[in-house]
Amino acid sequence: MTAASERSGRPEGPAERVLILGAAGRDFHDFLMAFRDDPRIEVIAFTAAQIPGISDRRFPPELAGPGYPAGIPIVPEDQLETLCREKRIDRVVLAYSDLAHEQVMHLASRALAAGADFALLGPRRTMLESRRPVIAVSAVRTGCGKSPTARWIARRLRRQGVAVAVIRHPMPYGDLARQVVQRFASRADLDAAGCTIEEREEYEPHIEQGGVVFAGVDYRRILAAAESEAGMILWDGGNNDFPFVRPDLHVVLVDPLRPGHELRYHPGETVLRMADVVVIAKSDAAGPDAVAQVIANCRSVNPHASIVRGGSPVRLDDEDAVRGRRVLVIEDGPTITHGGMAWGAGHVAALGAGAGTIVDPRLYATPVLRRVYQAFPHIGPVLPATGYSAEQLQGLVDTVARSPAEVVVSATPIDLTALAAFGKPVVRARYEFADLDSPGLGARIDTFTASNRGPDRRA
Repeated sequence: MTAASERSGRPEGPAERVLILGAAGRDFHDFLMAFRDDPRIEVIAFTAAQIPGISDRRFPPELAGPGYPAGIPIVPEDQLETLCREKRIDRVVLAYSDLAHEQVMHLASRALAAGADFALLGPRRTMLESRRPVIAVSAVRTGCGKSPTARWIARRLRRQGVAVAVIRHPMPYGDLARQVVQRFASRADLDAAGCTIEEREEYEPHIEQGGVVFAGVDYRRILAAAESEAGMILWDGGNNDFPFVRPDLHVVLVDPLRPGHELRYHPGETVLRMADVVVIAKSDAAGPDAVAQVIANCRSVNPHASIVRGGSPVRLDDEDAVRGRRVLVIEDGPTITHGGMAWGAGHVAALGAGAGTIVDPRLYATPVLRRVYQAFPHIGPVLPATGYSAEQLQGLVDTVARSPAEVVVSATPIDLTALAAFGKPVVRARYEFADLDSPGLGARIDTFTASNRGPDRRA
């Protein structure tokens, strides 16, 4: 063994050279689960997509392990071919979510054309086993309503006296070494961690209803921390990814406002085929033909799952403040950007309340937000709540100020006015999950809870 191989902990001889395509989430998890401690593998780099500002940094050596004393570089995805050729990559591993099946194959084609293999890691290799009962909430697309459903389930469990810990799909966009294991139980915790708007949209509503949220980078350690506090684990998924923790009850949402998407996106089709319970979300807003089409598609690929209907009723804190006024709508960011929706609940609520005019923020967008609209040209006359950086948050404020809007309708799950002063009245649009069937999702949760009380099932 050479001095270099002794320092790295790697055996002599060529290791398989791997490039992981990611978006600051599953990519890190898959590395830690499948590659970190395998001396036959050398991960050359991660690539970054979807989220601005997450490339041109390093996965830190204290997380990467002794085989990577300098850490692992994170580079933009557009360098895929260059890396494959210059670094002699053997295998490209796709490790992020909410991609159309065609997009997945475009990535595969780029890797293959550059000489590399192309791979996806599956649940058996990447899921952790918990010693607590686990309910997971997933969806076939971003923006189906996972988070309101997860919060509804968490409230129901607490009313039954269950000590539940929420584990959230990762969003480690900052200092990875400081984000190994994160525990959020107050707004002060969010402030101390410097959470982005997207992170706050997921964590803060759980905290407001008395919950504790765990997230970060190393999900083995995150799971252990959650298990030490709770008798049941609730996985609150991100995008349309499958869970990092093996569920005992897997609840998957589909969206009849986007019929057919349940079979056209990765890994959304995977989670649909894995589901124990399929929730036809937004059934109160979609037409009956679309609901019927989605149900038929679900049954065609997963005939064994229970199918129930759910709704997402929207209400404004103050409808009178909106009626007849010039209204600018701020929507939940990921739902509108890579979720592919032109608008969301805020737009619907503003029109329903009799807004005089919907102000088109695209006409007044600052340069940082113009770049968002250029990257996601499907976005309609709404302002996505992008806030991955201070510059983007200021862009929201400045866009509102430059517009002729008299009032702002904010449909993000958090209080934006706690983060910035908009100079105009802000009316919040709130939406929660509603069980539309009897028996419905609530009955499935209650049955599961009754069957999973008592000592750990996996000692």
